[in-house]
Amino acid sequence: MGKTTTCQRKKGSQSLRQRLLLATLSSKPIIIDEIRADETIPGLQLHEISLLRLFETVSDDCRIQINETGTQVKYKPGIIMGGKNLVHNCALTRSIGYYLEPLLVLGLFGKKPLSIRLKGITNDPKDPSVDTIRNTTLNILKRFGVPAEGLDLRIEARGVAPDGGGEVLLTVPNVQALTAVQWLDEGMVKRIRGWTFSARVSSDFEHSMRFTARGIFNNLLPDVHIFSDHKAGPQAGKSPGYGISLVAETTSGCYISADTTVSCGRTDETGELDGEKQERKPAEDTGADIASWLLQEIEKGGVVDSTHQGLLFILCALCQQDVSKVRVGTLSPYGVETLRNIKEFLGVTFGIRPDPLTGTVILTCVGSGLVNLARKLS
Repeated sequence: MGKTTTCQRKKGSQSLRQRLLLATLSSKPIIIDEIRADETIPGLQLHEISLLRLFETVSDDCRIQINETGTQVKYKPGIIMGGKNLVHNCALTRSIGYYLEPLLVLGLFGKKPLSIRLKGITNDPKDPSVDTIRNTTLNILKRFGVPAEGLDLRIEARGVAPDGGGEVLLTVPNVQALTAVQWLDEGMVKRIRGWTFSARVSSDFEHSMRFTARGIFNNLLPDVHIFSDHKAGPQAGKSPGYGISLVAETTSGCYISADTTVSCGRTDETGELDGEKQERKPAEDTGADIASWLLQEIEKGGVVDSTHQGLLFILCALCQQDVSKVRVGTLSPYGVETLRNIKEFLGVTFGIRPDPLTGTVILTCVGSGLVNLARKLS
């Protein structure tokens, strides 16, 4: 009876990744019903099943039950173990970035430091690229007291849709607890760094993106450098494609990012060639679009870009029982959904105050005080 009363019940496929993460950190069993129950292809998708298996890989005594139609999941969290030499083959319906976001937080509260090799798609238009996670997300974690030593993401092979073939090595250290932050000063942009890549296509695509993006930024500031990463052979993965990731670093140590990837010959879910991709825009247009996107993110204000709002709120909510105060631009739908999930699983409520002078929003909370007991006992 005790287990039934403490079990959270949710409906639908939205926020599945966040719900599993927060259920694990708060040690609350969860039942999710009606997962795409009314859709043509009901139930869990391949990447969601793969994510559940990843949670099993890094945990001990984690129990997962999926019904025959895949429309219901019962999840009982285990102990986050971490460990070395782990390997996970990610489903090719989402990129590795989809799996890395929850994995980074899980790894912090493991019994042992985490070292895991993820295989699949490294760069995709839908999820943050591995470049963005390496150059932006890891820096956000350091703000909360995560040691730089042992925190690393190494890109060993590129892989784009539809066939992947990419490989990264993630290492995450353990923490006792996260440090609360007062992070309100966005600062001014002092430098822009970028990374282009090409795999199984001509490096001319990279040159076009780099030249156009740099031309836009050089009108605004002098310190702009965009690196090239052309892959060949096994390191180029199994499908052709190219992409660009840009990061603006400010005087106060904020990192604002934007990225995109073009997959040559991506297929849709029915296996037919995606018609939109057949009429692909020139690479220089891709460079111009992503530069404009980064400038829009900077204009919105805030200490992180809209993609990282969810992670920022989760880290604040997990901090020691002290006040955290952060500034973001316009609240994204993903950010709002994250605030709801945090309240339901961790019992942490954020105070939200718009700042009319800057058009930004200031959020304040008292952390849940999550402590890594596994690390304390080891």
